[in-house]
Amino acid sequence: MADATQASIQIEVIYALAPRQDRATLNLAAGSTVQQAIEASGLLEKHPEIDLTRNKVGVFAKLSKLDSILRDRDRVEIYRPLIADPKEVRKQRAAEGKAMKKGGSEQDSA
Repeated sequence: MADATQASIQIEVIYALAPRQDRATLNLAAGSTVQQAIEASGLLEKHPEIDLTRNKVGVFAKLSKLDSILRDRDRVEIYRPLIADPKEVRKQRAAEGKAMKKGGSEQDSA
């Protein structure tokens, strides 16, 4: 009887857009992969900008491969490409902070 309960699994597939997120809840066969879930979700047809050779994917915010086997109640996430490199943004903020401190002290002494 344990096999009957594991015959299908419930999966959620999410693609987050800037204003909203698009989600699909699916019942798939046990042993389904991340790629199978994404293909079955219909999100590839709805969002042609998704390219599984370029977009990263994950399960519960942990990067995963397309051939990873899913478990019941997993949440598959399709990530959009980053607009800016987080490391570069931090460097820019740090440089701006140093410039402001230098500029602030010069103005205070004037």
